[in-house]
Amino acid sequence: MTDAAALPGQPRGGVLSGPATARAVNVLAPNPSAMTLDGTNTWILSEPGSDLAVVVDPGPLDEGHLRHVVATAERTGKRVALTLLTHGHPDHAAGAARFAELTGTRVRALDPALRLGDEGLAAGDVITTGGLELRIVPTPGHTADSLSFHLPADQAVLTGDTVLGRGTTVVAHPDGRLGDYLDSLRRLRSLTVDDGVHTVLPGHGPVLEDAQGVVEYYLAHRAHRLAQVETAVEDGYRTPGQVVAHVYADVVRPGCVRVSASAWRGVPRPGGSPRGPPGAASRAGRSPPVPC
Repeated sequence: MTDAAALPGQPRGGVLSGPATARAVNVLAPNPSAMTLDGTNTWILSEPGSDLAVVVDPGPLDEGHLRHVVATAERTGKRVALTLLTHGHPDHAAGAARFAELTGTRVRALDPALRLGDEGLAAGDVITTGGLELRIVPTPGHTADSLSFHLPADQAVLTGDTVLGRGTTVVAHPDGRLGDYLDSLRRLRSLTVDDGVHTVLPGHGPVLEDAQGVVEYYLAHRAHRLAQVETAVEDGYRTPGQVVAHVYADVVRPGCVRVSASAWRGVPRPGGSPRGPPGAASRAGRSPPVPC
């Protein structure tokens, strides 16, 4: 059996649903899969002693799950006052409109198409609800609209799909960009170094006790993959399919061979200039990638 302390980020063992920090409770959605791991983590956040709560990522459009989230908050004397989205993928956001109906809340997100109400979310915003403080951290890369939420009182950060509780994430077709993703990981690393963040509350998988460790692992993993791509091109692999099949030969899931070449746009070459994907950029995005 693998020691959890030896895994990247030191994942917390035990049941995923339930209290994670003094201000965060997880309600696990019933949508497990290869892409969603155990399911989507729906986070209920509230200041101790307050009767108001913020919900992050209501999850899929599953009536039972959405009502369970409301009931979980109400059992502890909380009323859901605001709904936030880390990004627009359906496993996080498809249930948001129905959840807003159940709770009478606004939905705030970076993407205007996902909002219910006039207010969105932007870099530098600070959410204050019932004494709870959440700071908005832009973390594009997995998707263009990805956000993380810094919970300073718990020295924690909610990362959506930017950092997972197990494995690594995907730079998703059609708007994910690897260059943006690397910048976002560096931004999260600065939270661990400069702001004392040590806990990751991810969109999928267990809570991570070593935020800096997992971010460093993610950065090293991507650097290793980039080096493998450079070597593959130097060795004569030219098309996106050839390069990906060679570089990801160690990955069991064959879907990784279909990684979108569009994700590579804007990633610097060793000499510093922006790179296109190996082969023609027009071949990008033929099918969604899987975590690699």
